[in-house]
Amino acid sequence: MTTSPESLRRIALGFPEAYEDLHRRRPAFRVGGKIFAMLGVAGEAALFPGLANDDMAVVKLDREDQLNMVAAHPEVLTPTESYGHHGWTYLQLSALSEADLKLILRLAWRHVAPQRLWPTMGR
Repeated sequence: MTTSPESLRRIALGFPEAYEDLHRRRPAFRVGGKIFAMLGVAGEAALFPGLANDDMAVVKLDREDQLNMVAAHPEVLTPTESYGHHGWTYLQLSALSEADLKLILRLAWRHVAPQRLWPTMGR
């Protein structure tokens, strides 16, 4: 089963205190005011050129999580060119399973979520 922008939205908004807003004309998912995921929008390539496609998303991962996820899914996950060293990682949604997307989004949420929320999600 492949995933879609709707899958990402549903999963991301299921995390404690997660909400959706816009960042640079893209749907962004935040917790505690910090972005943990953004959806791509066709034709919008400003800050993250890889997000100029509706099938793409970017997530903010801990560097170790980023390296592990990219190693496990090299054809689907790619560190961003400009901000990859900060954990920003592109995802090709249609090539991910629902289980993999849930894991990646959980890691991204936990990376930016306030520590007081961590017990609500576990590790």
